[in-house]
Amino acid sequence: MKNIKTSIFWGVALALATPFLVSAQTKPLQVSGVYPHLATFNEGWPKTEEQKKKGGQGFENGIGAITPWAGQLWMVTYSPHEPHGSADKLYSLDKDLNVTIHPESIGGTPANRMIHRESNQLITSSYFIDDKGKVRTIPFSVMPGRMTATARHLTDPENMVYFYDMEGMLYEVNVHTLAVNKLFHKPVPGWHGKGAYTAQGKLVVANNGEEAVFKITKDMLQAGNLPQNNEEKGVLASWDGKKWEIVERRQFTDVTGPGGIYGSPDNKTPLWSIGWDKRSVILKLLDNGQWYTYRLPKAAHTYDHRGGWYTEWPRIREVGNGKMLMDMHAMMYDFPKTFSRANSGGIAPLNTHLRYIPDFCNWNNQIVIATDETTVLENPLAGRAQSNLWFGQWSDLKTWGSPTGWGGPWEKDAVKANIPSDPYLINGFDNRLLHLLADKQTTVTLQIDEKGNNNWKDYKKINLEANKYQYYLLSADMKATWIRFKTDKDCIATAFMHFSGKPHSSNPALFKSLADITDNSEVNANLIRPANFNKNLQVLQVPQNKYTEIDEKLTTVSNTADSSAQVLRLGKLTKGYSVDDASVIVKDATGTFRLPKGSAAYETFAYRDKREIESERFMLNITGTFYEVGRESGFIALRPVTTHNKKIVDFCTWRGLLVFSGTKKDAKPDGQYFGNEANGLWYGGVDDMWKMGKVVGVGSVWKNSSIKKGEISLPYLMTGYDRKKVSLTANKTVKITLEVDFDLTGFHQYKTFTLTPGKPVEYEFPAGFSAHWVRAVADNDCTATVTFNYQ
Repeated sequence: MKNIKTSIFWGVALALATPFLVSAQTKPLQVSGVYPHLATFNEGWPKTEEQKKKGGQGFENGIGAITPWAGQLWMVTYSPHEPHGSADKLYSLDKDLNVTIHPESIGGTPANRMIHRESNQLITSSYFIDDKGKVRTIPFSVMPGRMTATARHLTDPENMVYFYDMEGMLYEVNVHTLAVNKLFHKPVPGWHGKGAYTAQGKLVVANNGEEAVFKITKDMLQAGNLPQNNEEKGVLASWDGKKWEIVERRQFTDVTGPGGIYGSPDNKTPLWSIGWDKRSVILKLLDNGQWYTYRLPKAAHTYDHRGGWYTEWPRIREVGNGKMLMDMHAMMYDFPKTFSRANSGGIAPLNTHLRYIPDFCNWNNQIVIATDETTVLENPLAGRAQSNLWFGQWSDLKTWGSPTGWGGPWEKDAVKANIPSDPYLINGFDNRLLHLLADKQTTVTLQIDEKGNNNWKDYKKINLEANKYQYYLLSADMKATWIRFKTDKDCIATAFMHFSGKPHSSNPALFKSLADITDNSEVNANLIRPANFNKNLQVLQVPQNKYTEIDEKLTTVSNTADSSAQVLRLGKLTKGYSVDDASVIVKDATGTFRLPKGSAAYETFAYRDKREIESERFMLNITGTFYEVGRESGFIALRPVTTHNKKIVDFCTWRGLLVFSGTKKDAKPDGQYFGNEANGLWYGGVDDMWKMGKVVGVGSVWKNSSIKKGEISLPYLMTGYDRKKVSLTANKTVKITLEVDFDLTGFHQYKTFTLTPGKPVEYEFPAGFSAHWVRAVADNDCTATVTFNYQ
């Protein structure tokens, strides 16, 4: 969630006397786990482009928290940076998916939820809801703030709770009278508060950013200081009721424990917090009063940002059948409720995903996932912000992206001899590749904890030469939960891993209504856009320029005003990449890069190549492959998602659905295709993309190119691909070296090939080898070709 700074105070309008009930259809329409009628919107968003936007109102419409309670599912939505309220709502759903919009709604930017056992109330946002569904509200005039967490009280848990806000304010509230007492305005450093939880006699709070909302000085804080280096961002801190302490000056999000949203059952229960730094995801454990650190991979860099704006409440939460789910940096894990210092085993990856997920729970015998989906934050292709829920089962989660990620415990860090690194998760990944580097000769010892019981044993010793990169593939037969590293000398060292899973099989039947790029027949070519003036999908069929709109039943709306001019103006197709004989070239502030080529037919096919479909990250659709790119992490950190080879003209998210334009003229309704004899669209979920096929492609860094001695090629994408080969040719005897960048900090020599004229060299990378980028450099002038084939 991006901060939108404003001094505007939003008063809360008087509520209606009774809740507003939105009835579902007899059998609500459901597509890929999404019910379109459940989509949420902000009614304060202007209905015309000319109207002035007010503060953060409606720029985003994430579903901040969902909680089963009093026989219903309750949820709150949010706009960015609205500490004094907004038009966002408190909703409840019954078992038949009828929606109630509650008149007590005051909006804001909430994501907190807690069930207070003693008073039998759900507390979410500033609402207190009893077991009969009666709602009481603390107005923002009494307790302003962006409420991000509610926690049990240290000394009076029967009657009081804590509220923690995103700017760092800490309140205590009486659950009976709703009397409010502000305890601290800004006790600890870091910004963009996320989590708070009470355990073992401490209130632990988390901030995940370092972009200040207002100016502070050290003397204003109860503990800690302003950042002293580039790594000090965010905070994990604790308060025992008397004294604040800084646990770690890194970016942390959720804080919880086995008791979940009910709070710790006793003062001995472990506490967990998740965060990240430049190296990897961090999992902190408070057990028996001591803090411990574990590390896990990142599946995407789209969440990385100094301000912490692009995370939206990663969580650890129970999802039924005794299972807990952890979601962090685009990877979901089966998280054991028993996770402790004595028993850290059982954690395993489930998937990598594209959905931007603020919360999830179990309700009505299903896993329910909240989203922060379509926004208008720097996204004119969307008319208004909107989100929805996804309903499914544990088994469905395993059909999303195969677990793939990167990270490690060291990244150019000063390492002391014989001091082990933090443990790093290796359980559950198919291919596990270790990249190593040190600034002096040293021996690195790899140690493994097989069962997560702190029984460490040596696995392998690797001798490193000074400043000479090495890689090592862990054996598939080696079973362990954690790995850690130690050197025999003080040095500057890197230990960074790439994990990849076996790609899922494609599901062609799901996408049979979409035309292949090799299909010579015409398609239903449409420009599509979520409307700003209502909740419909705008559809402009081209080249006829025939305008229609689609409603929540995925049917064409009759008698709509013609807005074709607006769609043409805002939705014009432009090309943001280039192609030469070698490969695709993309360029942004992070650099210039090469990507694999798809079918040559895309060069004469008009289609959209870039669009935001999940909040604050966008998809590239280039020559038949989708890539995910973070708004600020940029092209250097992109990841490929799927190679579809379809005639996808346009794409967007709307009402929680992924929508594709480019269907066959003779397509028939099949649960994904909706339309008539004149036109139609494909609808699904964003994580259906993983089922379109694994990423493949062919491209070159040089193709019959005149190369000068020492010339370095542009970086070429390597991460995310399964089987990888390279072919090299040159017109004279020359040595060409391939270099790899595995952690986005620089290139290292991988392998040198000696070429002679007329003798191509073919090389297949070891199974499981991965880096983010690869490039080539020649030791002499020559004409050369270096082509990568990914299958």
